[in-house]
Amino acid sequence: VQLQASGGGLVQAGGSLRLSCAASGRTFSSFFMAWFRQPPGKKREFVAAISQTGGSTYYADSVKGRFTISRDNAENTVWLQLNSLKPEYTAVYYCAAGPGYSGSRAYTPEWYGYWGQGTQVTVSS
Repeated sequence: VQLQASGGGLVQAGGSLRLSCAASGRTFSSFFMAWFRQPPGKKREFVAAISQTGGSTYYADSVKGRFTISRDNAENTVWLQLNSLKPEYTAVYYCAAGPGYSGSRAYTPEWYGYWGQGTQVTVSS
């Protein structure tokens, strides 16, 4: 599957963005989808994930209540709604596709075999 992330940009603290990840190729609905982010000079970290049907979602503690992940299998797209943004959320955001939820492994980049190119989110104070 090929993934194309978009929607990043420059936003003031407290603002919102909606990231999109469009998939093509293999059947999108068979993939467990996630968003990761990589702040400047830091490792890539888990942000959110969603099951194949969209019935289950998972969030990093740092973004619970602020970010919402969703998907539409008919549109082959997964979104990440970012609200109440903080400067520390500045990062390159990546979407990823994996085989399914498997406990703690689903929170690690190594679990995912397909990645989008990333979209930059910059939050100014």
